[in-house]
Amino acid sequence: MTNRQVAQQLYLSPHTVDAHLRRVFAKLGVRNRADLARACAARGSAGGSSVA
Repeated sequence: MTNRQVAQQLYLSPHTVDAHLRRVFAKLGVRNRADLARACAARGSAGGSSVA
């Protein structure tokens, strides 16, 4: 999904989605969504289960 698509689904601005993603990327030391997916898989966090 693009930032615009995520924003539409969550009723946020694309800028807000971009800002949150940049913070997540910085916190995990990744540069893009592909790196983020690899980092999550390595940590065992990409299982697709929902968070309550």
